[in-house]
Formats: sequence, C-alpha cells, structure tokens
Amino acid sequence: MLSCEPSTLRVLVVDDHELTRMTLQMVLSCQKNMQVVGLATNGQEAVDMVKDHKPDVIVLDLQMPVMDGWTASGKIKEIAPDTQIIAYSSVEDAKNKGVSDIGSWDVFCKKDVPTTELIALVRELGSANHQLA
Repeated sequence: MLSCEPSTLRVLVVDDHELTRMTLQMVLSCQKNMQVVGLATNGQEAVDMVKDHKPDVIVLDLQMPVMDGWTASGKIKEIAPDTQIIAYSSVEDAKNKGVSDIGSWDVFCKKDVPTTELIALVRELGSANHQLA
C-alpha cells in the first residue's frame, strides 16, 4: 500500500557505556519519524536484537565487551544485509584496529560529531534503506 506519509525509521543503539546509550536514545527518540527499537550493550546483543527488531539503522560502537563492533557488523550484514550501520566510535578506537581493517559498516562517525550531524546521518542512511524496500 502506498502512502504519502513518511515512515518511521527504526534505530538500534549499541554501546557499552550507559550514558552514551541513554543519551542517544533520548536524542533519537525525540526526532520526528524516528523510533529507537532497542538498546544493546555489546555486539552479541546487537546481533540478537537485529533478528527481532529489524532496525533500518544501527548506531554501533566499535570497542565493546563480549563482541566488538567490527565482528558484530559482519554478523549483522549476514542476517540483515539492507540494515545500514553507522560505526560510532572515538578516533582512538578506529586507530586501534586501523582504518584498513574496516568492518562491514556503511559509514564511520566519530563520537565527537555534533548531535545534529549524527541525526542527519541516521536520516540519510535510513532514507536510503527505505528506498531499497
């Protein structure tokens, strides 16, 4: 069924730091046509949540316990190839693995980016995902 109404972007937030998770949830949930469908504390939780919540966009930290973002991004793309992944991490995290060891994400975003830019990036990737559907 075709609709002129914009659909709601489904976002999954994955970060092992509670304050980061809660802040991202608050900021993203307040946006029009955007819904945070889950919060995960590590990559394994993210992989499990993707199966149940089918997010359009994932904001994924790279350095986490249990399963890191590099590993999780590959597993997520295997089960949900159209899900857009933003690797959301500090420059130090990226340097630890090296940019050449890029994971299976769609774009890298530093954690010190202005909030408005992160929101715009989520919308941009989410819109691309909805056009694929």
